[in-house]
Amino acid sequence: MTSIEQLKIGDRAKIKNFAETNSAYRRKLLTMGLTPGVEFQITRVAPMGDPVEIRVRGFSLTLRKEEAAAMHVEKL
Repeated sequence: MTSIEQLKIGDRAKIKNFAETNSAYRRKLLTMGLTPGVEFQITRVAPMGDPVEIRVRGFSLTLRKEEAAAMHVEKL
């Protein structure tokens, strides 16, 4: 497993699970469509690495570093 921060533009990955975070924050990620098993692709990364844009379920989603760090992913 890895984190989104270690992926490069064009990389594809699958969400495996979430880090131990508060349940309200985890629920926020789940309502945005970031559920375990979903595949996504890195589309953009800001020059300083924050934020990162991913393509998931047919739409683009931008995440801050701390949001992205809450997800454990597997590179495809």
